Amino acid sequence: MKGIVFTEFLEMVEEKFGLETLDFIIENSNLKSKAIYTAVGTYDAAEMFELIHNLSEKSDIAAGNLIYAYGHYFFKKLVESHANIFEMYTSPIDLLNAIESHIHVHVRKIYKDAELPSFDVIEKSDTKITMIYQSERSLYMFAKGLMEKTFEHYGKNATVNFEVLDKFGKRVKFEAILNE
Repeated sequence: MKGIVFTEFLEMVEEKFGLETLDFIIENSNLKSKAIYTAVGTYDAAEMFELIHNLSEKSDIAAGNLIYAYGHYFFKKLVESHANIFEMYTSPIDLLNAIESHIHVHVRKIYKDAELPSFDVIEKSDTKITMIYQSERSLYMFAKGLMEKTFEHYGKNATVNFEVLDKFGKRVKFEAILNE
């Protein structure tokens, strides 16, 4: 998992939960990296799950809800770092439709060893997009948060529904529908 995902997560924890909580989750995690992350480094995803688990324990917020909130938080980093991509698309549905064909291609140019989820678009119209998310990491709630913020970024209101297709959350069907 790319380091930027870790560095931004730790920033979110400090900002939303405070330095004491950040210290707690780091100290109570068995991290090979010792929580010394660089944005361009690559780290074991198990470290992220351990940090999330410890934050869940400390905050009494379900891990899935924390991952979802982190998707919302991380979106602003994407806009700051890659504003040009958001400017290329005039609608959130068009941007979501381009995840595999454009956005992930761009990400792989920057981070050659990035392990990204896949998004297979199975239906698209001007008001709706249906995709199958697939990832070994099961971070579909992170993806849901990013999708919601994408619509918000374009000034659109949408409902983003999902259906977990396997018991581990590695395959998830998303349906995003513009609210008129």
